[in-house]
Amino acid sequence: MRGMTRRLGIAAAAATLAASTVATAAWGDSATTVQVFPAGVACADFDLQVEGSGGTIKQHAFTDRSGQVVRVVLAGTGPALTLTNLTSGATYSTPSNGSVTHIAVNPDGTLTYRMTGHNILILYPTDVPAGPSTTLYVGQVGFTVDANAVFTVTSMAGRSVDICTALS
Repeated sequence: MRGMTRRLGIAAAAATLAASTVATAAWGDSATTVQVFPAGVACADFDLQVEGSGGTIKQHAFTDRSGQVVRVVLAGTGPALTLTNLTSGATYSTPSNGSVTHIAVNPDGTLTYRMTGHNILILYPTDVPAGPSTTLYVGQVGFTVDANAVFTVTSMAGRSVDICTALS
């Protein structure tokens, strides 16, 4: 897919940067990871830096009789995050908390995500609804990812925080 920069699946907004199920494990180590999203990708008017460290995400894959992965569950605490507006220097920080992500691998190759807990979802201009947006969801958020890596939000329950607005 688009690499490790698509979704911030977070615990209390601490989280997993990922576009694929395997990439999410990279956020569960003690090293500090920094990702910069150019203006127009994660937030409309400024470059967004995401810095995370710590946390422990466990991944479990479920296979069918032929050995194909059909479902993946990611659970644990993600890293503590600091999101920074690189134009103004404003920051939004989140502690490490818990979240669970269920990913169904559909027969047509698409993915269906259901994330519970504290999660950040970054939507690009090509997604549905169209980004750029970076949103903290506390509760549950569901979305699909098609073969072209287009994310389509399908459900949301709970509270949400527009990170781009918070950093403006």
